[in-house]
Amino acid sequence: MKKRAIIIGGGPAGLTTAYELLKRTDIHPVVLEKSSILGGISQTVVYKGNRMDIGGHRFFSKSDRVMEWWLEILPLQRARGSGEQITYQGRTRKIETTAMGPDPDATNEVMLVRGRKSRIYFLRKFFEYPITLSKDTLLNLGLMRTIRIGFSYLRAMLFPIRNEKNLEQFFVNRFGRELYLTFFKSYTEKVWGVACSEISAEWGAQRIKGLSILKTVAHIFKKFTTKIFGGGSGDLSQKGTETSLIEKFLYPKLGPGQMWEEVARRVREMGGEVLMEQDVRALVAQHGRIRAVRTASGTFEGDYFFSTMPVQELIRSLEGAAVPADVREVSDGLMYRDFITVGLLLKKLKVHEASSRLIRDNWIYVQEPDVLAGRLQIFNNWSPYLVSDPDKVWVGVEYFCYEGDDLWNKPAEEMKSFAADELARIGIIDRGDVLDGTVIHMPKTYPAYFGTYDRFDTIRHFVDGFANLYLLGRNGMHKYNNQDHSMLTAMTAVDNIIEGRVDKSNIWATNTEQEYHESK
Repeated sequence: MKKRAIIIGGGPAGLTTAYELLKRTDIHPVVLEKSSILGGISQTVVYKGNRMDIGGHRFFSKSDRVMEWWLEILPLQRARGSGEQITYQGRTRKIETTAMGPDPDATNEVMLVRGRKSRIYFLRKFFEYPITLSKDTLLNLGLMRTIRIGFSYLRAMLFPIRNEKNLEQFFVNRFGRELYLTFFKSYTEKVWGVACSEISAEWGAQRIKGLSILKTVAHIFKKFTTKIFGGGSGDLSQKGTETSLIEKFLYPKLGPGQMWEEVARRVREMGGEVLMEQDVRALVAQHGRIRAVRTASGTFEGDYFFSTMPVQELIRSLEGAAVPADVREVSDGLMYRDFITVGLLLKKLKVHEASSRLIRDNWIYVQEPDVLAGRLQIFNNWSPYLVSDPDKVWVGVEYFCYEGDDLWNKPAEEMKSFAADELARIGIIDRGDVLDGTVIHMPKTYPAYFGTYDRFDTIRHFVDGFANLYLLGRNGMHKYNNQDHSMLTAMTAVDNIIEGRVDKSNIWATNTEQEYHESK
């Protein structure tokens, strides 16, 4: 009789687990997804033919294993007469990288190659992101602020803070206090709702530990010399580039959810099960192992269990196992930051470029302190196929909040009006150009690095005691993972089962902004 794997969650980690099990073992996977949409926060939401990417998902990884996996599911779209050459894994291919109108003859099951452009909007002006020492940046900042930034950076280099403990110290050590106060403090505290001094420095290690002014300058110099002497610009792998500095990325033609819908289709085709609207009520434990998962619709017994549900919910749902008081205390003290995206359909942007109703950015970090909006996505620039009418502009205004607070509880019509008013106030749009809109709430989007997070090892040691239970993904591990890191936790867990490895430390070691334990 085949062994069964019960997988909680139909996001990147859960569906990767199911696919890997079917491809590499004879274990039968059953995916239990709580909602009616696959992909977790990597889903695609459709509103009147317009598609929304919740948070923006660049399909780029320094792991060849992940990049090859994506391209196995959705291959690169070929060029239709024009395009550019892209090199990946030593092979040069001609692919379409430019914005293009709908092509009814082309397949939708493809990846586009997109150019990455992000900027900061501050002082009602645009700054390159990451910050570059360009003439425009210096003019926008002004002479005195620029001088203060320079001296502050030198001080940080000569007299760094030892044993950095919080995110503020992390930023100051790498960018200097003045640049931190100018570009990092306000936005980061808008995202998390607490002071940077209260956030663990581990957040920086998770997200941007490889980025610094020196690396940014080196990257600019490399771009400059490439333009003069040629070579290297078409390499999609971008192996020597920090993730925050990459210039190209893959993107499913119809948004990130297309990847996970296709994976789910293949899982079912290969004999696996993907069941929707399965809200987990309990994990039933017995003799140090998980025996079953109970939902509103039934009980699912299995041999292996993979959880991508929030750790807090997992601990609260355990039955048949005595949860120590300290584990329950740490679990109850874990915090999450929640997320709202307001989709707005526009005639045009007020800040559009000449001969266009758009700007070239994928997203814009809104640093202005007089609005609550944290980031703006331009969906047209992620994929032109996300927009039903190519003559319109489709944007997502992103807000960070706590579930249940005033912003979260705003009625949809009020929230749409609020977002439109904020963009008009800072000069991004004209209020009269708003045609339509929708509001999407996404709870527990960001596991927080404060609250009781500094004691998380208490939970980890407890759950690792269940030999057949694997915690995976962003919420499953309470780690601010990108989707490729979440996928790697799933792949590593399947590796362990195949190899008979009991120790799960290699799963927990899968971290952001590192070489994923691959040899160079």
